[in-house]
Amino acid sequence: MDSGALAARLAELGALLPPTTHLLAVSKGQDAAAIRELVALGQRSFGESRLQEAQAKQEQLADLEPLDWHFIGRLQANKARGVLRQFGSIHSVDSLELARRLQRIAAEEGLAPAVLFQLKLRPDPGKTGFSAAEFRQAWPELAGLAPLRPVGLMTIAPRGLTAQERLSLFQECAALAAERGLEQLSMGMSGDWPEAVAAGSTWVRLGTTLFGVRPGAGAPAGPETPTNTG
Repeated sequence: MDSGALAARLAELGALLPPTTHLLAVSKGQDAAAIRELVALGQRSFGESRLQEAQAKQEQLADLEPLDWHFIGRLQANKARGVLRQFGSIHSVDSLELARRLQRIAAEEGLAPAVLFQLKLRPDPGKTGFSAAEFRQAWPELAGLAPLRPVGLMTIAPRGLTAQERLSLFQECAALAAERGLEQLSMGMSGDWPEAVAAGSTWVRLGTTLFGVRPGAGAPAGPETPTNTG
């Protein structure tokens, strides 16, 4: 997508998204120049899912005012320290064990990251996350793992759902967040963000919709996208 098209798409999304929904530009697979273009257009929040790739781009963009970096990929335990150092928000805390590890390292590093807990509310091979029951059971400990700052929930619609089924899933996630007083909802990617917005998403993770298809990525993935990124 050239600069003019990128600007037009960003403006179009800005007009479509309500004030309560923020655009998280999924910059995985995009170069630093594309991010720099979006920053010049006013975009500040970017989502990455690979630590080394993100670190390289952050170094190339170090001359800019600090950006709002969100980690949205599956977080391997051995990458926890690096992710905490590079990202202010983590959307993919998918287990109590991972949360405990992040809490310990954050305390050692003097960091206080915002964290969103990943829910798996429907059967979905290859995905991880808390079920609703597991999340409720773990919540008393999750809520007390300072210096982590629990701010919200994240979920991904599995393959093959209808628009109404996706809406129902997102509404269930929103209800669980409200039950626990969590204000942020990371829901919706390039194939299903309208349903997520309708359910109250505060962050939509959009890559293909914004940048176009990444070189070598094939056709847009649509609502069945099997990764955490849009």
